[in-house]
Amino acid sequence: MSGVRFSQAPQNSPDSQSPGLFRFPPLFRIDAGRSERTRHTERVIPDLPSVPPKRLAVRLTPDAFRQLRGGHPWVYNKAITSVSDDTAVPGTLAVVFDSNRDFAGIGLWDPRSPIRLRMLHAGKPVKVDETFWRQRVDDAVAARTRLAANNTTGMRVINGENDGFGGLVVDRYDGTLVVKMYTSAWLPHLNPVLDALAAAIEPSRVVLRLGRIAANDPLVIEAGLVDGMVVFGDEPEGPVLFREHGLTFEADVLEGQKTGHFLDQRENRAYVGAMAEGARVLDVFSCTGGFSVHAAAGGAKMVHSVDIAAPAIETAVRNMAHNADRTSHAQHLTTVGDAFEVMEDLGAKREIYDIVVVDPPSFASRASEKDGAVRAYRKLTELALPLVRSGGTLLQASCSSRVTEDDLAATVHAAIRSQGRTALNDRRFGHAIDHPISFPQGRYLKALSIELGE
Repeated sequence: MSGVRFSQAPQNSPDSQSPGLFRFPPLFRIDAGRSERTRHTERVIPDLPSVPPKRLAVRLTPDAFRQLRGGHPWVYNKAITSVSDDTAVPGTLAVVFDSNRDFAGIGLWDPRSPIRLRMLHAGKPVKVDETFWRQRVDDAVAARTRLAANNTTGMRVINGENDGFGGLVVDRYDGTLVVKMYTSAWLPHLNPVLDALAAAIEPSRVVLRLGRIAANDPLVIEAGLVDGMVVFGDEPEGPVLFREHGLTFEADVLEGQKTGHFLDQRENRAYVGAMAEGARVLDVFSCTGGFSVHAAAGGAKMVHSVDIAAPAIETAVRNMAHNADRTSHAQHLTTVGDAFEVMEDLGAKREIYDIVVVDPPSFASRASEKDGAVRAYRKLTELALPLVRSGGTLLQASCSSRVTEDDLAATVHAAIRSQGRTALNDRRFGHAIDHPISFPQGRYLKALSIELGE
């Protein structure tokens, strides 16, 4: 890569001089004496497999074909009636043909997953090459530009299937991009995608994270990929700082959950902050303190963060300190413990709050777990209700895609009625704007905000 060098990554503070989405130091800078920026043409990760030259021909059941035409991004193994080569390696491009043997769509072959084909495109024939990936990345980046106006530098750039990248997620924390790969089907395509991201965003650093299945895939291991490896730029010396509605948070991009932070509740956190003036706030399943910090910055007089993980609580304390100019007035209590047990204990002590936020992890990763998840949500509501004063607000969330918004609402309202309380209003919220939804299973996050009467 003659004449091109990596730029230096920002270390300990978000780029306060960058009001827009794209104005970060470029990933590839030109050395002195070069007047034009060159495009990155070398392979970013040298040992990745190439895209197999021969495409697969695939035919589907009538029902699966109708879903493909309707834009669904997943084709399960049982929906495939024939494939030209069932020994093809992950990431082989597979073309779906209709009953007239005409092109209907193209996707990534994923033979080690029940989702056998991850669709990239349905409709007229397209060529999946560098130009395709650049356009796909550019479209995703352009859809997030309005977030920059909200003084936000932490955002999801690519939301998997919902942006046309099934099994791949990209989050941005100021000048750092975190690319999370959930399947080895992306191995042959990872370099052109990384190249497209570098051209569109010009980050200072790119970190690769691996889902559990991908991390243990022999092809991924053979390629020398490990979870948390830095593929562009310098390794961070500590957590990466970024802004969310003007507040500063930290993300552990190398080892933290998901990509280092949960970005999908951003707008819901701002909503809580907007109504927190003078309030006592309980943040259950607080994780790294997103709701807690927003509440304190919004004027809450006391915030109580509860999480079972001590490191998460420690991060919440640091996030509060990052914003001391807006949060130091608030008393910040923390408890490390099981949410069910802590809320039961608070109820026994007759603690009362103006706002109670209950934002648990997913309780249902598969359909068979849905009934148990609903029971868990019901129990959480029953424990939370005695803690909310009359006229106070309960915000309860679910990130279980198997549990619908109506399921959650019915469960929460049933618990309210069982305790003789009344719901004075019911507001429903979903994903942040950088988490678009293009198919039913993509709608995993839902939240209810309910003002409670006696």
